[in-house]
Amino acid sequence: MSQSRKKSAAPKKIPQDLLDALLNNPYEGLILVDDQGIIRHMSSANEGIYPFTPQESVGRHIHDVSPKSRMDRTIRTGKAEIGRSMILDDKTRVVARFPLSKDGKVIGAAGKLLFMDPGKMKELYERITHLERRLEKYEDELAQIYRTNYSLDSILGDSPDIIQAKRLAEQAAGADSPVLIMGESGTGKELFAHAIHGLSQRDSGALVKVNCAAIPGELLEAELFGYEEGAFTGARKKGKAGKFELAHGGTIFLDEIGDMPLPMQIKILRVLQEREVERVGSNRPKKVDFRLICATNRDLPKLMRQGLFRQDLYYRINVMTLKLPPLRDCRDDIFPLFQHFSRILGREKTPPKILPGVKEILEKYSWPGNVRELRNVTERALIVCRDNAVSPADLPDLSQQEVLPQVIEEKASLKTLMDQAEKKIIEQTLIQASSRAEAARNLGIHRTGLYQKMKKHGIE
Repeated sequence: MSQSRKKSAAPKKIPQDLLDALLNNPYEGLILVDDQGIIRHMSSANEGIYPFTPQESVGRHIHDVSPKSRMDRTIRTGKAEIGRSMILDDKTRVVARFPLSKDGKVIGAAGKLLFMDPGKMKELYERITHLERRLEKYEDELAQIYRTNYSLDSILGDSPDIIQAKRLAEQAAGADSPVLIMGESGTGKELFAHAIHGLSQRDSGALVKVNCAAIPGELLEAELFGYEEGAFTGARKKGKAGKFELAHGGTIFLDEIGDMPLPMQIKILRVLQEREVERVGSNRPKKVDFRLICATNRDLPKLMRQGLFRQDLYYRINVMTLKLPPLRDCRDDIFPLFQHFSRILGREKTPPKILPGVKEILEKYSWPGNVRELRNVTERALIVCRDNAVSPADLPDLSQQEVLPQVIEEKASLKTLMDQAEKKIIEQTLIQASSRAEAARNLGIHRTGLYQKMKKHGIE
């Protein structure tokens, strides 16, 4: 039988027994009055609440049964009142009143007790309070995860280039435009991103960091935009919010954006233009409000010429540029930074003593790994030094000689010499890089290849 025949065969009127069951259901106290306020029906659930029984109430005016009723006002104004409190039988009740109309004219009104038992209202209130507390707890945890860890005061250095960079960061924080932070690995790009967010009007929102080089390309879309339940094998139940959603009202920091795959660059451009995201597996766009900060240690104009970075995306993210100087251009900051790291990394209660000769060695080195490498060197020196005093002998070999001439002086086979050179090159590259992914890229090999060579040479 067709759907249309099924519908036509259905009764046009509600069966009386079904209507009676609805009007007298035990889960709500229902009262119907006509346009004169005369009670035409009172359900049996109202038994014991009013001075008259439901049968005695029918035919009486609503005010004779419930003097404080506002049903007559509902008839007069034609406006509903939902969720109002009312004292009945010396107990607080939650009621709803709404007009009944026909052909645009109010012909009566209905009143319902939404909670017959005041305890139910208390139970609902307690559940809402519990949910609000859980929400506050999750919001606090989220704020801890995505909080701002650094300010401009956290960025040390008195060289002119550092002072200028901090001044530009302060100016950038005053606007809501995208910021592109450029600089070699280890120059403090993330610290500046934290500082800009902390000084901005979005400081109460989250600072969500994404390392574009550390996330495999096939997972980057789901990480940035989120996904719906069942979007792919292994997708989390109820889906997952993406980084852009988490950054709503705050800042998203796209670190190493120069390593973002071209297909993803197109999608990022759309998000920046439309200010909306679509989760993987969904076709419903969601509006997002965020501030964008990007960082890279790569030459983006060169990548554009090579067709590896979109020109339109470059101009979209490069509204304000912040170029961070390498440590070798801030020679006067090297030793003060070493002293600072010695104080915060030292295992003793008193700061370590820096013996003569250390300062000269540190200032002569070129620091290809910048501040990150300087911190690593400081930590190593504090581990190997004796009596809480750092001497030149406690520093690693910071000479700038080439690797190969050092090992050729040894008498060994060509394979042994090549292995020695390869090991030293990998160790130095790992020190200078911010991650193993970056080290592999700098060496021109895949990350899997880097892991294999590290295992081969016993590099941790």
